[in-house]
Amino acid sequence: MQVHVFNDRGELVGPIGVPKVIKSDAAWKTELTPEQFRIARGKGTERPFCGTLLDNKQEGIYSCVCCRLPLFSSASKFQSGTGWPSFFAPIAEGNVIEESDRSLGMVRTEILCARCDAHLGHVFDDGPRPTGLRYCLNSESLVFTPLADLSMLADPAAADPAAAGATSTRAAATSAGSPERATAVFAGGCFWCTEAVFEELDGVLDAVSGYAGGTRETADYETVSTGRTGHAESIEIIYDPRKISYEKLLEVFFATHDPTTRNRQGNDIGTQYRSAIFYAGEREKELAEAFIQDLIAAKVFSRPIVTTLEPLTGFYPAETYHQNFVCMNPNQGYVRMVALPKVAKVREKFAALLKAQSPLERAAGASR
Repeated sequence: MQVHVFNDRGELVGPIGVPKVIKSDAAWKTELTPEQFRIARGKGTERPFCGTLLDNKQEGIYSCVCCRLPLFSSASKFQSGTGWPSFFAPIAEGNVIEESDRSLGMVRTEILCARCDAHLGHVFDDGPRPTGLRYCLNSESLVFTPLADLSMLADPAAADPAAAGATSTRAAATSAGSPERATAVFAGGCFWCTEAVFEELDGVLDAVSGYAGGTRETADYETVSTGRTGHAESIEIIYDPRKISYEKLLEVFFATHDPTTRNRQGNDIGTQYRSAIFYAGEREKELAEAFIQDLIAAKVFSRPIVTTLEPLTGFYPAETYHQNFVCMNPNQGYVRMVALPKVAKVREKFAALLKAQSPLERAAGASR
């Protein structure tokens, strides 16, 4: 089977071929607690709101309790209110497998560890964007490792020179590492507006409103709105680099907001409205720095550019009601006054980059 594992530098690498882990029940019982065995090997379920990892807010990786295969990242964890740890995506394609579960008189989709077939929980289609899925996990099926200790997850298979595709641990939290999918995180004022602008572009698979620059504990709208969390209202752009480049995304970004006003966009004032680029690696940082220098040399703006370049330490999707807000609320006052003019600007200035149909038009058609 092909999975992704960590190397001794704390990097997620793969896909790498690894053998199945097969042991007798007697052997598993010597390695697991009775509760871990009941759930992970016996397909049991822990009581809601009782799991030890439900309220864990640390950044890190959730691995299989049986074979330590990395399964989920804290970057995709969210509060579902169901009483079990919930995630909107696995850490990598292939590490989690699905099977039909017809127990309890219903049809559900069971999720299991790809390497040892440990029972993890179930997946449902009522999760947040960008996937719309909710992977509902049992704490007893998981082991948590903080980001600072990722070298402890080093897998012998990753030492093989043939192992390819090393990716940033943080970037892996939001992308499967496929050449067909990449991510970028920008902040340019109200995320409603920024999301609507980038959703117009062909090659942008999704744009998710959220928070970057602070910690998971303060990543909620009410707290971020105080301006004291370090977070900026941001968007995560999931795009196909074969259709649109990171540099082209930067061009649209700087053309559709004011990068010369510090901690402010129009009447939206506060550090949460700052202009920022959150880079996931040195390559993104270098491209952003070079792009800004080109803007300065060309004197595109009459005032100094104050856009900050900040390392991406985590992106936290905003509450569900913020997602796709402009498409869902085209007649709302702020949308009509601020967001829609930005969309009109990108459609006029970047006509060659647009999708065949505007998401706004598609949403309007669906509501009729």
